[in-house]
Amino acid sequence: MALHNITTRQEFEEKVLQSKHPVLVDFWATWCPPCRAMAPILHQIADETDFDIVKIDIEASGDNAALAQEYRVQGIPNMKVFASGKEVAEIIGMRPKQALVDALEEAAKA
Repeated sequence: MALHNITTRQEFEEKVLQSKHPVLVDFWATWCPPCRAMAPILHQIADETDFDIVKIDIEASGDNAALAQEYRVQGIPNMKVFASGKEVAEIIGMRPKQALVDALEEAAKA
């Protein structure tokens, strides 16, 4: 569907917590090589599926840093799948595209 880069808690609430569909949230930072390596995969998922991807640069704003802390992000890349406003899966580290799509599809079934 779409890829969103967000910097405010309000955007997070609108794009993730209020979404009618499962959303993959990528907590990342510009200095993180594995995070940068995951970026093209996340773009492909957003372009090729009916799922939204939300990217949160944990250093881009105070809201983003607070969200990372609130959702217990201790290492990056850290991707979380949200469905119906709740975290339903956590994926830490680099993963193949199909593993991410599978997690989103599983959330859509629940």
